[in-house]
Amino acid sequence: MAQHSATHLVTGAGSGIGAIVAERLHARGDRLVLLARSQERSAELAARFPGALVLVADLAWPESVESLTLPDGLDSVVHSAGVVELGTVGELSIDDWATQLRVNLVAPAALTRVALPALRAARGTVVFVNSGAGLAAHPGWSAYAASKHGLKALADSLRGEEPALRVTTVYPGRTGTPMQAKVHEQEGKEYDAAAWIRPETVADAILHVLDLPRDATIPDVTVRPTA
Repeated sequence: MAQHSATHLVTGAGSGIGAIVAERLHARGDRLVLLARSQERSAELAARFPGALVLVADLAWPESVESLTLPDGLDSVVHSAGVVELGTVGELSIDDWATQLRVNLVAPAALTRVALPALRAARGTVVFVNSGAGLAAHPGWSAYAASKHGLKALADSLRGEEPALRVTTVYPGRTGTPMQAKVHEQEGKEYDAAAWIRPETVADAILHVLDLPRDATIPDVTVRPTA
């Protein structure tokens, strides 16, 4: 992929890992296509990333991506948006399950399908920002982990179905983002962002995947905190 002239679709660019990925790509002069869940959020992203194409679609309602008009070519789609709601199987509501499955799994599947013509045209790269919970499920994490296990299955199937594309799943361990602060609040634990992976470190891994020469692909990347 030629650097500094590529076009990237990034979800979750409002905060956390997705925001840093978008900032890095924007700073080097790449073109950005960003998703915002509302017109208000769209204005915020447009101000933050001048020149970006900001489209409105609420990933909590995956149907909203069906009508998106995307560029003819996409060098990458980076699925970074996600939600988390902890709770035991005995506590979680149907809405808790459905919301996490919609945002974390169904929306990436639907958006990937919509983006496939543009990705094929550019022989692009699809990056799914998964989680350590996509590899192992722990007590209290059933719904979130199920959505992320499903995201792994989506990536693995897509990789076989679209051999001209490069498909990478990134599995970050606990990372110092607003989502992690919410997790700690739900767990009733004190939160110290410095104890966990810096989101910039995960963004570095994603950029490495995007910039990899065409002779290779990295199907899976696991990033774990050293602490």
